[in-house]
Amino acid sequence: MASQISQQYAYRAQKSIALVGGTPDYKPIDSFQPPDVPARTFKYSADGRLFAYAIPTGVRIYQAESAQLLQELALPNVVDISFSPRGTYLSTWERPVKLEDGAQHKNLRVFSVSTGEELVAFSQKSQEGWELQYTISESHAVRLVGQEIQVFRPVEWSKGVVDKLKVEGATTITLSPGLNPSLAVFIAEKKGQPASVKIYSLTALAAPPTCQKTFFKAQRSQIKWNTLGTAVLVLTQTDVDQANKSYYGETGGLYLMSAAGNFDCRVTLDKEGPVHDFAWSPNSKEFGVIYGFMPAKTMLFDQRARSLHDFGPAFCNFISFNPQGRLIAIAGFGNLAGKVDIYDRRTLTKVTSIDASNTSHCEWSPDGRFLLTATLSPRLRVDNGIKVWHCTGPLVHVQPIDELYQTSWRPTPVDAVPAFPQNIPPAPAPAPSVQEHATVVKPAPTRPAGAYRPPGARGLEASSAYKREDDTPSGGSTPNGRFSRSPAPGRFQNGRRHVPGAPTSPSPVRHSGDQDKRGRKKKGPKEGKKDGAAGAEASARPSIDIPPNGDAEAVAAAAANGSVPPTPGADSGLDPTAKKVRNLNKKLKAIEELKEKQKKGERLEATQLKKIDTEAEIRKELASLGISS
Repeated sequence: MASQISQQYAYRAQKSIALVGGTPDYKPIDSFQPPDVPARTFKYSADGRLFAYAIPTGVRIYQAESAQLLQELALPNVVDISFSPRGTYLSTWERPVKLEDGAQHKNLRVFSVSTGEELVAFSQKSQEGWELQYTISESHAVRLVGQEIQVFRPVEWSKGVVDKLKVEGATTITLSPGLNPSLAVFIAEKKGQPASVKIYSLTALAAPPTCQKTFFKAQRSQIKWNTLGTAVLVLTQTDVDQANKSYYGETGGLYLMSAAGNFDCRVTLDKEGPVHDFAWSPNSKEFGVIYGFMPAKTMLFDQRARSLHDFGPAFCNFISFNPQGRLIAIAGFGNLAGKVDIYDRRTLTKVTSIDASNTSHCEWSPDGRFLLTATLSPRLRVDNGIKVWHCTGPLVHVQPIDELYQTSWRPTPVDAVPAFPQNIPPAPAPAPSVQEHATVVKPAPTRPAGAYRPPGARGLEASSAYKREDDTPSGGSTPNGRFSRSPAPGRFQNGRRHVPGAPTSPSPVRHSGDQDKRGRKKKGPKEGKKDGAAGAEASARPSIDIPPNGDAEAVAAAAANGSVPPTPGADSGLDPTAKKVRNLNKKLKAIEELKEKQKKGERLEATQLKKIDTEAEIRKELASLGISS
């Protein structure tokens, strides 16, 4: 019992595979001897008794409790493995190859775990959906071959197929758990024919389906049975979104169907967008759905698809109930920030939030008190490792692992672990690895926030338009023409194509005489009179010639002649002493405003506090100029 409470987990990396004991120390199990070569995959049996991994030369099966080697199967090139629910049988899958004698390569094999004997073999081309599906009692095993469903009795593999059913267009099958197993068959839409899901009783395959539903926009599906096997959720999807709203295809709809055939409906989702995730509660009476464009909406429904609770909008795409159904983890992984919110199902209040950024795998521990998050390769090749969090939020274990490929808790039946207490238990003391991790991780340097300046105005005095609460003197106007806003790349300026970053040069100013010479043509007497009148009118108006590139001297000369109106805020009428006094008074006024903010309890920046410290110097400087402040 103590070993089951310890929450053992396993991991597989590029150069290592290991079993690790759980709380409180999280130390590797010394009796486990890892292989000399990299492992390709590993699996626990559903009851947690057995652990197996595949290497290029074969498969090794261990007792998970003591890490004792039970069987070694000399079977090269195994890519994937799978246990039956009670750990009686082990299935292996190899990549199919062409045999020299032309016979079919039987690349799916079933072995007895206790004796290591090969019991039966099949040909299975695709790795997708290769596993045999067993009833929880292992009385029957099911597989889909083409469009035919084949049923076997594992105790009598030698008898071959004991029952079969051909379903036209069948693409996937899903066997329910529970004592009265049912089989959900999905038929994808094809040539204008709608898709459908049909549910058959496993003990009466020849009978008509107990429940069926048809729908469009369904090229593939996700099918999830509840724990009792009495109801199933079906999510339909297409590979291409015709509206171009999603790169990942379009969600057709989420449907709820009962195995007995007495109820089926479409789950009403009141926000536009895809269904990101959905999960059944272990009590089989309710389920949660995350749906809609970000920020997504999370809803809790009962077994009749009636809404029970709205968790509100959030950036999330993952939902999981702990094995006891008491806690719910709602998180945003993948391209989201990795925030995990944990809710208490009884009170529907948030227990805590966890920052688990870059998470690729998330899983509840069998006792429902810990959450394992891992950053896996090749999803991310940096910061790979495992973190274990307590359900109240604290980090209790950290294990960095280079190029981590796979990890999982050791399964334990719910009735074999202590019941979840009425009140959420407190977190245990963190393992030493947490302290070690804290000393290694360096906090990211934070750059002090400063006033933003456009690229063209950097390195210069900040104008009044860009000035923030700092001591930079204010200019009388916006930056001069050389640093003014540039036209968009590719646009024409002064008859020339503007190149970003290239220095601007003054364009030649044509004289009126040159302008008259170009394109001049003989005019009639009427046209001459019109031009004369226009010329008289133009001579009555003052002309404004703005020199290119903001030539300051030319602007000043034009202003002296009265042809350019004076710029607002110009300091041409003040002597240097008056300018200085005015600037010092401006600083004093700004300091008084900062003091008022400080009195109100507002938090000031470091530059603002330094500015307040300069008040005495400013008053002293004003006094030296003969001004009493």
